[in-house]
Amino acid sequence: MKDNNVITFEKTRVFSVPEKVTGGGTVQYCWQQKLGNYLAVAGTNRVVMIYDRHGEQKDEINLPGQCTGMAWDKDGDTLAIIQDKNGIVYLWDANSHKTIQLESGLREGLAFLLWSRVGPQLAIGTSKGNLLMYNHQTSRKVPILGKHTKKIVCGAWNSENLLALGGEDKCITVSNVDGDTIRQATIRADPTEIQFSEMKTDERSSIGETTVSIIVGRKTLYLYNLNDPDNPIELAFQQRYGNIVAYKWFGDGYIMLGFSNGYFVVISTHMKEIGQELYQTRDHKDELTGIAMSLELNKAASCGDNCVKIHDLAEMKEIYAIITIEDAGGHLDKISWTDDGQLLAVSTQSGAIYVYLTKLPVLGCASGTRLSYLTSLKEVTIVDNVMQERPLSVDIIVEPNFVALGPYHLAVGMNNRAWFYALADKGPEQLKDREYLGTVNAIHLNADYAAVLFEGKVQLHLIEGEALDTADDRETRLFPDKGNQGRITCCALTSDFLIYGTDNGSLFYFFIEDWQFVNEFRHVVGIKRIFPDVSGTHLVFIDEKSDGFVYNPVNDATFEIPNFSPNIRGIIWENWPLDKDVFCGYDEEKVYTYIFYRDTVIGPQCIMAGTTKLPYAQKPLMLYGGEMTCQTQSGKTSKLSLTTHLFHEKPQDLPQSDLQTSFNHCLTLKRFKDAWTLARILDSKDSWIELGKKAIYHLDIELAIRVYRKMGDVAMVQSLESIEGTEDKHLLAGYVAMFLEEYSTAQDLFLGSTYPLAALEMRRDLLHWDQALELAKSLAPNQIPYISREYAQQLEFTGDYSNALLHYEKGVTKLPEKRDHDELCIGGMARMAIRVGDIRRGVNYAAKSPSRPLKKECATILESMKQYSESALLFEKGQYWEKAAAVYIKTKNWAKVGELLAHVTSPKLHAQYAKAKEADGKYKEAAIAYEAAKDYDSVIRINLDHLQNPEEAVRIVKETQSVEGAKMVAKYDTTQS
Repeated sequence: MKDNNVITFEKTRVFSVPEKVTGGGTVQYCWQQKLGNYLAVAGTNRVVMIYDRHGEQKDEINLPGQCTGMAWDKDGDTLAIIQDKNGIVYLWDANSHKTIQLESGLREGLAFLLWSRVGPQLAIGTSKGNLLMYNHQTSRKVPILGKHTKKIVCGAWNSENLLALGGEDKCITVSNVDGDTIRQATIRADPTEIQFSEMKTDERSSIGETTVSIIVGRKTLYLYNLNDPDNPIELAFQQRYGNIVAYKWFGDGYIMLGFSNGYFVVISTHMKEIGQELYQTRDHKDELTGIAMSLELNKAASCGDNCVKIHDLAEMKEIYAIITIEDAGGHLDKISWTDDGQLLAVSTQSGAIYVYLTKLPVLGCASGTRLSYLTSLKEVTIVDNVMQERPLSVDIIVEPNFVALGPYHLAVGMNNRAWFYALADKGPEQLKDREYLGTVNAIHLNADYAAVLFEGKVQLHLIEGEALDTADDRETRLFPDKGNQGRITCCALTSDFLIYGTDNGSLFYFFIEDWQFVNEFRHVVGIKRIFPDVSGTHLVFIDEKSDGFVYNPVNDATFEIPNFSPNIRGIIWENWPLDKDVFCGYDEEKVYTYIFYRDTVIGPQCIMAGTTKLPYAQKPLMLYGGEMTCQTQSGKTSKLSLTTHLFHEKPQDLPQSDLQTSFNHCLTLKRFKDAWTLARILDSKDSWIELGKKAIYHLDIELAIRVYRKMGDVAMVQSLESIEGTEDKHLLAGYVAMFLEEYSTAQDLFLGSTYPLAALEMRRDLLHWDQALELAKSLAPNQIPYISREYAQQLEFTGDYSNALLHYEKGVTKLPEKRDHDELCIGGMARMAIRVGDIRRGVNYAAKSPSRPLKKECATILESMKQYSESALLFEKGQYWEKAAAVYIKTKNWAKVGELLAHVTSPKLHAQYAKAKEADGKYKEAAIAYEAAKDYDSVIRINLDHLQNPEEAVRIVKETQSVEGAKMVAKYDTTQS
């Protein structure tokens, strides 16, 4: 009738009481408070019959007169019954099924009775308006004569133990628990249906149940505020509605009313909208005779015209369900729900009662893809929608508190007993029932064994073995068998293991085949619940702090589940093999989808993929391929597609946005085959990049190569191919992390692999010398000198000369076979010593080194530092004559320059030397130097002006054809003449 997101009532009639049993005519009935295990029925035959919830008559009480009222106490332990013949009150005990007679002391007929909502008080009213207050706990009786002047017809207790009464004297009284009248009001017609509630004011503070509401003359609703007795409110309704039949308070100050002409109306008592109709419908064409409300179900029902119509209080406008009573045989009368909303009783004006199942305990479980769940109070249905098996119904002999399903068995039970059924091909077969040493909290089955949790212990026993007291060692075992293991709080059973957790944080794996413990893990706080995957290789546990963890028993590794709701009620693992690492947690409102990645670059990891809204009052049972099967309150199952798994059979038909969403879901769920297909349809570079990154992240190198080859990234393909086939997961992950530039992660992975030297190699390649040296200390001490030298070279390049000197010194091995390496280090030491000011030491290193380039480097450094003497010395030792001569010239060490000129070819240097000699008056040496510098004009000038050797000057002019020289000779001749 509505979509699958809302529960629908299975219109299952549980039992009926025919009119011939009640004697015909109007019948009274009332459900046991709280538990709803008993229905008390009083007909015109002066007999009160007690039925259980399955329709079996448990007792009957014969009365001397017609029953005028019945009521259960607040706990449902005692049923009080009055009749019109005398003043005796009958009290039936629900536990002992015994009836006692209470003498009220009132001589007139008893007309009304009602138990207190919060205490042991019973109010009894008479046909003449007198009142008796009886305390069931102390047996004290207090008669109050003249409370009303005429018959008391209705009443109500509030949460503060005040009693409101209405009588045929058209009066309302409000009394305390001692019977003292504290308020009194007069109305203008006969009262019916008096109730207490809290009328909403504009103030935020709650003032308690201080409003008395009452139907007056079946036409108006009278609201009397105890705190404002002088200003009552009387609400009238449209005449076409007919008489007011009944009403109920609900929600935040709202009232629901049923009218005789079939109308169903909701009004508000908020002062700003007092009396305003918020909702109105005509549920029944001819008549409406009763309404009921179940806050547990959040539903309201009306009866009339041979049917019951049910509305959701959250969505009143639509009829939620209809129960048609074909065999009513007359007009319907009243309607009433049990407190838990499971059973709905409807009576007829001819005396019949029909009881319908409107809500089942949401009791179910799964074994693989098979489900077992309650479909009636005493019926369990087993179904496998994945394998398309026919449903199997199993009639059970109790209304169970727990259900368990195994590959070949079903277990149901209550309290400390369990009944086992074999699920044979020919149909279910009941096996022996078993009793345990305490109330059963949970039961789990595998192919052969049952694990039963009760009172901090677990009983493991063969399902089809002998009785527990005669079983041999391998047929049964009680855990814990040691006193120091703590109290067992949870257990699970896989095909191979019994797993249980304790309140001191221990987690035990008991291997059934070897009949011994194989693993024990200790968590920091107590463990509340455990949920293993199908194979038992991973499990989720919830600790007493309500934190969730994924646990791997192979290596005792735990991984905290992110964004874990503290209200999680259960965990369900995915049954589809390709999504085996997906699991869901659920609370009252949402399903949380998680994925446990076993292999990633950073190791195993748990992430939350997303959330899905859980329909009201549904319990997830099984997950397959992203589709959650849930159990409803109506004894049915519904399908819920997780928002993290929204895929399409024809993705090419999807719009771009939905395509992208599906693609992202595939990446998150590691459905890379589907992601490849979607990436081809999307045909965007970003999609391929994302797929490639995810493939690398999850160490799927083969797919990553395909993706990067498709993108044309040759370098990445070559890099990936170089590590393809690496079996060591840590080593492979290390290389991948290195490709992704996650160097710290890569180092950790390399160090945990079979080839830790890869970490050192990576740091050297990256020029991360500090880390490389640190790694070399433990991994390869023999590499320290070479790393030190490389580090020193980098430091020298960046100008950190003092640290460079330090590392060059560390690099010296003094090994004959490493002479070349040592020479490089000594060269570095020479350069750095000079750089840091230790010139003598640096020059000494350079001078002793056979390396000419080193001498040149050091000499150049010294020259830049204006240390010309040392610079020239090293240039000279390195046979860099011209550089040496140039530096000697700077120091005016002409003697040294003269010694070196034979090796110098630079005209510039010769010219500088010539000028110096000329300045010193050594003209002959100057002339020779000028000639070497090819400065012939200067040679001519020196010969003419200083050496008085015109013949030489003329010779040079003739050889060089120097015009300037000829002019100087001519001028000289003129001067001489």
